[in-house]
Amino acid sequence: MLIEDAIAMLAGSALDALGPVTWADLGCGDGTFTVALADVLASGSVIHAIDRSHALVKRIPSRHHGVQIHTHAGDFIDEWPFGSVDGILMANSLHYVANQNAFVRACASRITTPHRFIIVEYDTNTANAWVPYPVSRTRLAELFIGYSFTKLSSRPSRYQRAPLYAELIRSAPR
Repeated sequence: MLIEDAIAMLAGSALDALGPVTWADLGCGDGTFTVALADVLASGSVIHAIDRSHALVKRIPSRHHGVQIHTHAGDFIDEWPFGSVDGILMANSLHYVANQNAFVRACASRITTPHRFIIVEYDTNTANAWVPYPVSRTRLAELFIGYSFTKLSSRPSRYQRAPLYAELIRSAPR
């Protein structure tokens, strides 16, 4: 996916209105969605981007659109090499987590209130080698019971399997 396409998927999130914030991009890959997130956050924000591939995280710029980006090489499922954050982006990575319920709860415990997530996934319930634990929109609603959802975007998958969707998910302030 091109960065412009990823930016379009996150459009409408209105995250820039929050002012400078700190986000984590879990399973960031080559940083396509990391850069897209930087594009929609307010200048002065910080993103912590983590992926198992040392080679991929090296490709991610340290700054974009006035946002500082810190990269970390490691397994996002087992490692959290930064402090609390204001939000978590998971673009095509939640489908690699076997115990999604426990993982979402663990992530929420590391987010300031209100909790904010952006999830980009394939809208399918059919597992395959590339999407071992699918997260359809129905499954997403089960994972985030009690949260509010804002549909950001959807687009056909370039692999012709299932459409890709992006959702902004928020909890109520405590």
